[in-house]
Order: sequence, then structure tokens, then C-alpha cells
Amino acid sequence: MSDARFNTGDVIRQWLRPWLTQGRTRMTARLLLVRHGETVWHAENRYAGTSDIALTERGHRQARALAHWARGRGIDAVACSPLSRARHTAEPAATALALVPEVVEDLREMDFGWGEGRTLAEMEAEDPAAVRAFRDDPETGAFPGSERPGEAAARAVAALRRLAAAHPDRTVLVVAHNSLLRTALCTLLGIPVGRYRTVFPRLDNAAVTEIGVDGDRTALRSLNVPTDTVPTANAPADTVPTANAPTGTVPTANAPADAGPADGATGGTRP
Repeated sequence: MSDARFNTGDVIRQWLRPWLTQGRTRMTARLLLVRHGETVWHAENRYAGTSDIALTERGHRQARALAHWARGRGIDAVACSPLSRARHTAEPAATALALVPEVVEDLREMDFGWGEGRTLAEMEAEDPAAVRAFRDDPETGAFPGSERPGEAAARAVAALRRLAAAHPDRTVLVVAHNSLLRTALCTLLGIPVGRYRTVFPRLDNAAVTEIGVDGDRTALRSLNVPTDTVPTANAPADTVPTANAPTGTVPTANAPADAGPADGATGGTRP
């Protein structure tokens, strides 16, 4: 495994171990956080952000797989971002559960400003200093004209806490976006939001991350658990299993050390 992947995994273990091992005794709302299915900008590694980009056929298959996974999970409500890629991922699951998805404006993806619709390579060719600043610290080096990760995290956390308060002792499926959810996880778990790209290299399309929320307390119960595949003993060695869900991983194998946008480039490793 490359040094980049080893260092990423080491950082993940260092930051997440305290939260992965928290108990479940007081958590009154169970939120299942899901990144939307694959989009048409996935293969091009373009930052989608607040641009309304459609799902690919594979993305629609992932949405149907999520719906199949959701049956029998005790899900009481479904919420989603207003962007079509999230709505079209949430709708099959909501239909399967005989629920109507609640569209939550504050669950939209982070606005990448100057970076929207571009690849990192294109941006580096135009302004390498801006890309270097973003890679060094996306909070202090946010792209020109973009929403800072801390700002996006604040609205996302407020939305998630509102959902938790509205559904005590219930389970809510929440379909949103890669960068937004990772910044929210950092804020909820007390991790500096500028570390979101290294602590959580990515969330996979249609994968589930479970948190328990009770007021201002949050416990991470599982991370990046796939809903369209079943991990096997042949999974790459450089995956990071979660403590409470052995099948959850943070994939890094076969991904460039910095493949760029995730919800910019909806398939990249670290937006």
C-alpha cells in the first residue's frame, strides 16, 4: 500500500477510535446518512457542488439497491437534499417504505464557487496556488467564491439536529452529499472541520453511515457501509473497518492519493 494510503488510514484510526466505541444507551434518534448515487460528472472528477447534476444509470441502480437495503430496517422517515441527485436516490427508498421524503434545503451540497464544474487538473492549470491552499486546509483555503466547509457544516448539523429532535427514538434515512456529510460528521464529533478530507477521505455512493443523536451528543456507529455490494474476505487490506459495523469501510485502494472532488467530482476520493 502506498505511503499516502497508510497515512490516511492512520489518521482515520487516530481520530475515530474514541467515537466508534461509544455506547448506544442514550441516543434517541438514529440517523442513517447516505451519499447520493453516481452522477454524470463522476467519471470526469468534476466538482458538482450546488450544480444540479443527474444520476447515471448506475446511480439509479444504486438508488434501487438502497431501496432494497432499506426494507425491514425500521426506518420511520426519509429526508433528502433538494438537489435532484439526492432526491432521485431517496425516492425509491421512500416508495419502498410507503413514506414521503422530506426535502431539506440545508442538506444541499457545499457550494464550491470557482471550482464548480471543474476538475482539479483544470484548476491547477489556471491557479495552482489556489488549489495548493485548498489541499493544505480547505477551511482557510476555500476556493474563491465558495462556501467555507465550516459554514456548510453549520447548516448541515443544524438540519440533522432538527431531524433528530423531530423523530426521537426513531430512525431517519437522510440522503445528501459527500462533502456536506463529511464536514457535518467532523463538527458533530468534535473534529476540526478543516480535517474533513483526511479524516473522512470519502463516502461512497449510496453507502450508509449511522450516527446516534441525542441533543448535542453524537455517537458514530458505522461508517461508509455499502448497500449495493457485500464485502468479502478479499476486500483490500487498506480498508478501515468500523468498530460497530464490521462491514463498514473507508475505501482507499485503487484511488489516487488525491483524486479530487467527491461531490465535486462525485466519484473522487477527497473533494
